[in-house]
Parts: sequence; structure tokens; C-alpha cells
Amino acid sequence: MTLLLSRDVSYYLNRLRAIHTRLRDHLYRYLRTQEPSVLSAVQRDAGGDTQYRIDAEMERLLLDLCREWAREVPFVLIAEGLAEDGWYPLPEGSPMEEAEFLLIIDPIDGTRPLMYDKRSAWILSGIAPNFGKETTLEHIGIAVQTELPTTRQYLAYQLWAVKGQGAHAERHDMLTGAVQSVRLQPSRAGTLQHGFASFVKFFPEGKALIAELEARFWERVFGILPATNPLAFEDQYTSTGGQLFELMAGHDRFVADLRPWAFQKLGYEQSPLTCHPYDICTALIAQELGVEITNLYGEPLRTPLDIRAPVGWIGYANRQLRQTLEPILMELLWGAPPVQNRL
Repeated sequence: MTLLLSRDVSYYLNRLRAIHTRLRDHLYRYLRTQEPSVLSAVQRDAGGDTQYRIDAEMERLLLDLCREWAREVPFVLIAEGLAEDGWYPLPEGSPMEEAEFLLIIDPIDGTRPLMYDKRSAWILSGIAPNFGKETTLEHIGIAVQTELPTTRQYLAYQLWAVKGQGAHAERHDMLTGAVQSVRLQPSRAGTLQHGFASFVKFFPEGKALIAELEARFWERVFGILPATNPLAFEDQYTSTGGQLFELMAGHDRFVADLRPWAFQKLGYEQSPLTCHPYDICTALIAQELGVEITNLYGEPLRTPLDIRAPVGWIGYANRQLRQTLEPILMELLWGAPPVQNRL
């Protein structure tokens, strides 16, 4: 696969992994010295993006590390809090068209659970060739995803992939520094019975519509059953990166994030309460492992690398599950596959 980059792909991958590791290690130390009330203090609330103290701590270090890298090669950093549209050329003042690549990154995906020490968050990043504003999620050719553990954890995962070259994973010991290569295996189950499957509904907005569709989905999948032992389980992991990891690790079999569909039905022009491109910029890793990920029309993710664009997505742990479940879901969402107004 050609990424239109000037150096060997290992150069970009190693630099990006090193940035992730620096960010993770810094935050791990920082979390152990702060109270949740400090971490959860609101720093900025604008444009639907609430930035907490914990976010600000990571963004400062991220920008410093990216400035250092940009001394070697110019690129555009795409992230929240840097510019109105999220596009920030480095070195500062350099023309965007001279950037060799685009780096989209979410330094903390899952801020809310992490700042209360409830559950891991994730650093998510993807590198794509510089096709300007025409660049989409589908162009991402290198992706790295790193776990941000709670203070009660001492093991954390780091995952990466290059398009067409498979995915890799390591487990890092935060106490000793030991690193172990691990093999992730998505579920091979052909049904959802006795497995985890979730419809994303983190917030009150749109929850009723999604729950109504979900109930009809389960009726189609399992039929009308008596209220006995459950046949499927749900996990509302408040992190898209976390949801992708659960699919990659074989913990979850199906995830549907239909929030853009629900908000469109409610007449919201553009709600910020959705997944955005930086939240799902590591889908490549899951896909390289065999996870099937589509938009809400069963198509590849082609959303531009924007910080506001809503992204609806569906993840199936394997092709057999997709072949079984996708026709049901498409019928419930659209009646028949539409040809315009794609989300």
C-alpha cells in the first residue's frame, strides 16, 4: 500500500507510538497525584466540546511533542482545541499544502470515566496522506491506539496497524516497564447468543428512539421470548476506542452507534453528542483483525477528517455476523437502502 510518504512506514509508526507512550506515562503519573474534583474541573465549554482539566493537561504535552516532530517533517495536526476547524499546520505558519501527511488524534477518548477513575480511556490516532479537505477516514493508512489505565491498573494495551499489513498488540506493565506481545482475536461466534452486543446511547438525547429500534432488532433476532435468562448482554463503554477494543479482543460481538440517525429523526441539524472522526480514527486496526466496520448504510467510513462531522458506525466481530445482522438493521433503519443524504 502506498501512503505517499517520503520515508519508510516504520519511521512514522515508531514516532507515533513514542508520542502515545509519552502521553500515557505522563497522564498515569498525573492521575495518581490528583483528586477527581481537580481532574473534572471544566476548562472550556464551546461548540459542544467540554474540555476538562485532564484534557488540557494532555493537549499541552501533545502539542509540544508534535512541534518537536514537525522539525523533521511538516504535517497537519487535526485535534480539538487547536483551531476553529481543528486543522493546525506544523511547524506553525507553514502552508497546509506543504504538509506531508495529516495526523488526526484524540489524546483522551473516554475522558469522563477516566477522570473519575472508573474505566480506561484511550489515545487514538491515524495518519493519512495529505489530500487536503478531501481526505477521509478511509484514507488512514497508519493507526495507533493506546490504553490510558486507571490508577488501579498496572497493565495497559498498545495496538497499531498499517493498512494491508495486519494489526499488532502489546501489553505494557506500568510498574516494571515490561512489554509483552499479545494476539488479539475477535469473536468467531456466528450468533449473538450469550455474548455482548450494544446499541450506543450514552446520553438522554435520542435514547428513546434508539431503544425503540433496539427492541425491534432483538425481536427480529431472537423472537418474542419469555422473561427468563438473558440471551445477550450490553456494555455502554463511554469511549468509541474502548468499544473498538472490545470488538478486537473478542469481548463484544456487535456495536451499533446510531446517534446521527436518531438526531436526524429528531430534527437536530448537527448535534455534538455523536462520534466524530477523531473518535473512530483507529477503525483500521479492528479492520485489519477482521472486524467488519461500516457506516449506517453498510458502506466504508468515508467521513472527512473534520472535528465536528457526525459519524454513525456499526461494528460486527466477523463477516458471518454481518451477513446475518446487517439486513435486519438496514431494514429497521431505512426500510430499503437509501441513495442520498448519507450520514
